[in-house]
Amino acid sequence: MVGDLRRRYDATSAQGVPAHITVLVPFMDPARITREILERARQALSGTPSFAFAQNKVGRFPETAYLAPEPAAPFVEMTLALVEAFPEFPPYGGEHDSVVPYLSVAHGSALDSDAAALELQALLAATGAVHASCTEVALIENSTGKWRDMHVFQLRRAASLLPSFQ
Repeated sequence: MVGDLRRRYDATSAQGVPAHITVLVPFMDPARITREILERARQALSGTPSFAFAQNKVGRFPETAYLAPEPAAPFVEMTLALVEAFPEFPPYGGEHDSVVPYLSVAHGSALDSDAAALELQALLAATGAVHASCTEVALIENSTGKWRDMHVFQLRRAASLLPSFQ
């Protein structure tokens, strides 16, 4: 749904950044990531089971238009758990007082973000909410100039997502 908008209004799309909801940025240099670091991250994420969410609300920062996930709490919980495990990496470098999960659709200029927000609102009105499940968290890196998955952490299955046997 947001691919075309991201290609037009978010330069990171051309660098290989997929549509995503950020959990923690910035993070450490990929050369420093060891098995122990990955295990620490896995442990931090283990407290959040997979979950369903919807995106039906367009949000704005001054130069960004985004889709807001509902519920937002599981994304915030993962961020806070990672910050507890890696306190030297506060979200957004410590620039903001709170964690606001979002899927960026446009980023860079207020004018472009205004246009993208209007288009996105029309798309949502026509198609309804985007429904998804968060089943994994990807650690991505761009040491080559193109973003790629470095490691994928599978979230444990939530009890409500398990099949029922009667």
